[in-house]
Amino acid sequence: MVEVEKFIEEAVSDIDGEIDGDAMIALSGGVDSSVCAELAYRAIGENLHPVFVDTGLMRKGEVDQIKKTFSHMNLRVVEARDRFLGELEGVVDPEEKRHVVGREFIRIFEEVARELDIDYLIQGTIYPDKIESDGGIKSHHNVGGLPERIEFKSIVEPVSDLYKDEVREVGRALDLPEDITERMPFPGPGLGVRVIGEITREKLDVVREANAIVEEEIMKYEPWQAFAALLSRGTGVKGDKRVHGWIISIRSVESRDGMTARAMNIPMESLKKMGQRITSEISSVSRVVYDVTDKPPGTIEYE
Repeated sequence: MVEVEKFIEEAVSDIDGEIDGDAMIALSGGVDSSVCAELAYRAIGENLHPVFVDTGLMRKGEVDQIKKTFSHMNLRVVEARDRFLGELEGVVDPEEKRHVVGREFIRIFEEVARELDIDYLIQGTIYPDKIESDGGIKSHHNVGGLPERIEFKSIVEPVSDLYKDEVREVGRALDLPEDITERMPFPGPGLGVRVIGEITREKLDVVREANAIVEEEIMKYEPWQAFAALLSRGTGVKGDKRVHGWIISIRSVESRDGMTARAMNIPMESLKKMGQRITSEISSVSRVVYDVTDKPPGTIEYE
C-alpha cells in the first residue's frame, strides 16, 4: 500500500519540478482526476487550468454536479456533445470507440491549450489503465486511446503508479469530499462503452436513466462498481401489446483494485425491484437481466 503522506509530498514536488509555467488538467469529477487536481493545485496554484469536456456521454446530473463541486476553481466547461456524437456515428467496434473518444479529448485540450498558451496536460491515469492498455485487453482513452502525435510538451500523470483504492486513500488525506473519494469508478469514454454497438442519442438517454436507477437502488450494498448497460433489443409485452424493446443488463461487482472482480450476490427482491422500475419508468425497455460474470473471464465494463 502507498505511504500516503510521503506520496503527497513527492507528487507535489515532482509536479512542481516537471511543469514550467501553466498546465491544464483534464477534469472528469471522478476520484482520479480530482486527486490530481488537488495535487497540482498545491504544486502550481493559479497556474492550474481545470477543463471539463461535456461529451454527452456522462451520467444523469453529472455535469451540474461537477460544476458545483469545482466551483472554487477556475473551471472551464467545453460543450462538445454534438462533436463527440458526430465522430462516434456509425462506430460499433469497442476499440475504435475508445480511440475516437481519446482522439477528440486530446484535440479539444490542444485547442484550449493553444488559446491559453499552455504546454502541459495533467491526466488522472492510474496503474490498471496502463496494464489493460499495454496488455491489449482494452485501450483506455487516456493511454492506448491517445493519438500518436500530440501538441503538448509533456503529459503529467501523478497517480499512474497507484491502484484505485490507493488513489482513494490519497484523496482522503487531501481532505477531498466523501462524495468524490468514495465515488464509484466511471469509464473515461463514459456511457459510450455501456452501449453495445453504435451509439445514438436514444440509446444514451435510455442507458443514462437505467444507470441512475441502478445506482440509486444498489448503493446500500456498497458495490465497488455498479451500473446499467444497454445490450440489444428483445421481444416483450407491455399491456396487451407486443414490444421490441431494449435489453438492459445490470452489473454489480466487488473488487479491491479493479484488476479482478467478483459479481455481487444481490438479493432477488432488490433485482426484481430494479427491473420493475427500469421497465416501468423507461417505456422503451422490455427486458432486464443481471450479469453474474466475474473478472476474469469478463471485464467489468462491457466494452
